[in-house]
Amino acid sequence: MREHDFPAPQRRGRGKSRFDDDEPYFLKRGRHAEPVLAEPDDEPAPEDGWSSWDEAVHGPEPHPEWLVTELAAKDTELGVLKTGKEADVHLVRRAVPGTDRSCLLAAKRYRDAQHRLFHRDAGYLEGRRVRRSREMRAMAGRTAFGRQMIAGQWAAAEFGALARLWEIGAASGRIAVPYPVQLLGTELMLEFVGDAEEGQAAPRLAQLRPDAAELRDLWEQLVDALVVLARAGYAHGDLSPYNLLVHGGRLVMIDLPQVVDVVANPQGPEFLTRDVRVVGTWFAARGLPDAAADPAELTGLLLREAGIR
Repeated sequence: MREHDFPAPQRRGRGKSRFDDDEPYFLKRGRHAEPVLAEPDDEPAPEDGWSSWDEAVHGPEPHPEWLVTELAAKDTELGVLKTGKEADVHLVRRAVPGTDRSCLLAAKRYRDAQHRLFHRDAGYLEGRRVRRSREMRAMAGRTAFGRQMIAGQWAAAEFGALARLWEIGAASGRIAVPYPVQLLGTELMLEFVGDAEEGQAAPRLAQLRPDAAELRDLWEQLVDALVVLARAGYAHGDLSPYNLLVHGGRLVMIDLPQVVDVVANPQGPEFLTRDVRVVGTWFAARGLPDAAADPAELTGLLLREAGIR
């Protein structure tokens, strides 16, 4: 699946210059205390209500056993997991009243036309195709309609990439991404990665100080994941230690709205090179030998896997 195959947006509804921007905020809940939540951008969260499953585009089949798909389920807002420049991520419990059927979901809600969009978004959008010329003109001119179209493209691109990579990961075990539950307009619902009992998200790689053995294992997992991406024709486009989670010793790649088609996008190799440089710098700074974290060597390998060299 490439970008032109991603599901079309249906309805509804800031990049980073360094990998230490945009630190996440996590929901903390106590038995007697009110949740400590990140402040969303001004926009109120949707009210609790019936599950939107029947209105949305669904993730790959077979659906995981933990996922609640019953139409009798209700979605309850539990708070904000993270605020960001492009989207806020909310914690949602989907449960069937009167039963023990429930699951936690991360609801990623992209900015609408009145909010800021990705910086440098034109570079990411190269290689993506919108069929109707009116839509292309609106996106190029950044009209209100065009900005909404771009927000929909980000959500659809992330959903499509996650669906493809989740299927590859399920078959090979060489890459881990959250299961993409559903897409509805500019809202993307994902598997919650973390402690479901506490509602605590898994830590970002940037928050950890792994020992030498753990560091090497995480690096090897990352190289495997990048090879899988390259073979599928992708570069992450904004890879950093802040969009890699570590859960149960497993590296989980997140935040893929700006996923780049390495072949179709003229800047694809540059995005891939930057991804490798940013994460390689982090691993080298934590003590991984330079030979293992050599960005030029890894970049060359990935370009060959993508069929560019």
